[in-house]
Amino acid sequence: MSRGPKAAALAALALCATLALTGCNGDTDAGAAGSTPGGTPSATPAPSSAPSSAPVGGPPAAPAKPTPKSTPAASASTTASAGMPEKAAPSAPAPGCTAKAAISPNEIAVYRYTPEGGFSSLIVKHGHWGCPGPGGGAHFDTVGEETFIPIAEDAKITAVTPIVASTVSKPITLHELTEWLIAHPDKGLVFHYDVGKSGAIETLGQEEYTV
Repeated sequence: MSRGPKAAALAALALCATLALTGCNGDTDAGAAGSTPGGTPSATPAPSSAPSSAPVGGPPAAPAKPTPKSTPAASASTTASAGMPEKAAPSAPAPGCTAKAAISPNEIAVYRYTPEGGFSSLIVKHGHWGCPGPGGGAHFDTVGEETFIPIAEDAKITAVTPIVASTVSKPITLHELTEWLIAHPDKGLVFHYDVGKSGAIETLGQEEYTV
């Protein structure tokens, strides 16, 4: 009988300890389970703080158009403002001017003189009258290679400046002409001429409008 109450007290202490442990574990589990509603884990990732690429308050802005590259202007004023020298405009052909006329059958540019072969010959080039140049006046365009044309000793010759000091045709001798050609070779003065039956020049006249 002496051992009964002591044993009962020990049993009661053990029961209290068991109940206390059970209650603590229950509170802990309940607290853990109630940390998030509906039992969902609380480790939900937070929303990203990075700014959105779309602008707030309206539709996306249209991309800016690229600035077009500048191209050289064709106007003379732009060229002058850029410090570039202006090119002179080509002279317009005179009314009725034919740029490529047929070769004149009786006009030549006289360059030199030669006595080879025992008779006098003029070294010449054939050609035609072209359109006036920038300075005005007619221009004789020569074509082909130099050639020889014999001239009669008694040919009728007329000349103007610079062969003679006159703008009006003056008669000269063949000797006067050849002396001038020897002193002033390759001038290319223009003459009209006529050939006789012998094949030599019988008349030779310097063109008054030679330029």
